[in-house]
Amino acid sequence: MKQIILGTAGHIDHGKTSLIKAVTGIDTDRLKEEKLRGITIELGFAYLDLPSGQHLGIVDVPGHEKFVKNMVAGATGIDIVALVIAADEGVMPQTREHMEICTLLGIKHGLVVLTKIDLVDEEWLELVTDDIKDFVRGTFLEDAPIVAVSSDTGVGLQEFIKALDELSAVIPVRSPSSIFRLPVDRVFSMKGFGTVITGTLISGRVRVGDIVMLYPSGITSKVRGIQVHNRIVNQAETGMRTAINFQGLGKDSVNRGDVLSNPAALKPNYMLDVSFHYLHSNKKPIKNRTRIRFHAGTSEVLGILGLLDKEELIPGETAVVQLRLDSPEAVIKDDRFVIRSYSPVRTIGGGYILNPIPQKHKRYKPEVVKGLKGLMDNGPEKIISYHIDESGYRGVSFSDLMIMTNIHEKQLHDIIQGLLSKRTVILADRENQIYIHHNSFDKLKKEMSVCLDNYHQANPLKAGMPKEELRSKFPALRSSKLINLMLNQMIKDKKIVAEENTVRLASHTISLGMDQADVRKKILDAYLNSGLTPPYFKELSKTLDVEISRGKDVLMLLVDEGLIVKAKEDLYFNSRAVEDLQQRLVDFLVSHEEITTPQFKDIAGVSRKYLIPLIEYFDAQNVTIRIGDNRKLRKRVTF
Repeated sequence: MKQIILGTAGHIDHGKTSLIKAVTGIDTDRLKEEKLRGITIELGFAYLDLPSGQHLGIVDVPGHEKFVKNMVAGATGIDIVALVIAADEGVMPQTREHMEICTLLGIKHGLVVLTKIDLVDEEWLELVTDDIKDFVRGTFLEDAPIVAVSSDTGVGLQEFIKALDELSAVIPVRSPSSIFRLPVDRVFSMKGFGTVITGTLISGRVRVGDIVMLYPSGITSKVRGIQVHNRIVNQAETGMRTAINFQGLGKDSVNRGDVLSNPAALKPNYMLDVSFHYLHSNKKPIKNRTRIRFHAGTSEVLGILGLLDKEELIPGETAVVQLRLDSPEAVIKDDRFVIRSYSPVRTIGGGYILNPIPQKHKRYKPEVVKGLKGLMDNGPEKIISYHIDESGYRGVSFSDLMIMTNIHEKQLHDIIQGLLSKRTVILADRENQIYIHHNSFDKLKKEMSVCLDNYHQANPLKAGMPKEELRSKFPALRSSKLINLMLNQMIKDKKIVAEENTVRLASHTISLGMDQADVRKKILDAYLNSGLTPPYFKELSKTLDVEISRGKDVLMLLVDEGLIVKAKEDLYFNSRAVEDLQQRLVDFLVSHEEITTPQFKDIAGVSRKYLIPLIEYFDAQNVTIRIGDNRKLRKRVTF
């Protein structure tokens, strides 16, 4: 059976609460202050079984202008609105404002209930009915039934119930959602139960035993029990008026406006991209950076309305805007919202969410406005592709795409698989399900090629760029996984060559100029002639009259070629001399098992200046291992 919520709307003292009590027997005014003042202040809740067997959850809202924010909270998630208008007063200011709010919230079904008909005569009743028809013309209630009732005498109540039954039959089943969400409209403590949260479950489902999270605080708790219309149940689904009590959750930890959902399913954010309609009833334009009150779900937060392509919006216009809020809001795409002015407080507009976790936009960027308008008009595949493209090198996760698109998990997965097969998007991180667009991938490949080319030009004698240095040139990347994916793809495409800890363009070759070739010969001859007693390179560069930085590049090339061996900083040896010493050292250790430093000095025939760097070099090369003051052969070395 469908889950349907009926909500009231209308001016103060027009008989909303009395109407609900007359048809359900439930007085929704539960507070002492409400009884004393005779007005509804807080949201009230009831339920009704229709003749067809359809069950209705009912939310009764306050009509006083001071409590409109409570009315907005109650109107969230309703399927049918009963716009209540008293016959003795007709259409009043809050009738109009409530009607605007219902329209902004996207409510499409309802009826008008003309109450207190026992207080007027037939002629007046006809005049008021005509006035109501004029009022609803052009709205979603234009063709809705107008039911005349008296809650005191009972006249018309059966017709009201019949009209509700007929409306319920045409209410569509709510679209399925993978994300459980329940905006909190009430929180209290009950002895023996602990903290209880109530609200209309606007999407997904929740079961006893589930671990849930409270947003935006991030507090988690376990569902201890669930009630729907005073009945204990094991689970609640979309459209149900639900009460949940929790294990170990304090009442002070929860506020109206919080949202209950799955852990890590939502992402509270201070900025929202939205489609905003500025009501025609406003008297003057709204300017950029106007202070506003933002209502979504059951919350109200202050913020700034940022116009992206103009300085002001005239009454009746709709535009894409970016809201910047004082407190983070946990919403998803297509959620409806209402905007009220900061002071004096009145409803001025509303709309729906385009992107719940956007980047900060600069103004007067046509491509930004075009992209956001595409989120209003394009199909799912284009919207998904747009978000992935906009994320650049950072990529976007599957969980973020769920709230950015409001697409069911299975459908989203299928669409992404299609985009992957077409190579429109690329899976950059399998473990965290992060995707990047092929545009970003191609751009990154080009930037890496340019980076390597610049490095080769600046360091023509180096075989390649150190991988860690290459990574450091792209700090915006989310993780090394994307760089690894990029490098592997470029290696596969034969664009680059990776050698141990360096990377180079496949086209890069080391070529010495005439003067560099001369320097190479001088350095190589100097180390060849000096054997195991070479000068420090700083001294050698002075002797050869070679600029030290220029000579060092050539020296490192000789190291890369294996002709020169680096023992320690600034001390290098001819590799043949070192290989010869290594062979003599190994032969000695094979015969004697260990060697002392004095014995190594006899073999090498060098002073301590060279002796210690050489024996430590053999330790580092895993030829020898130091045990106490002696060395032993680590492994048998063959040539």
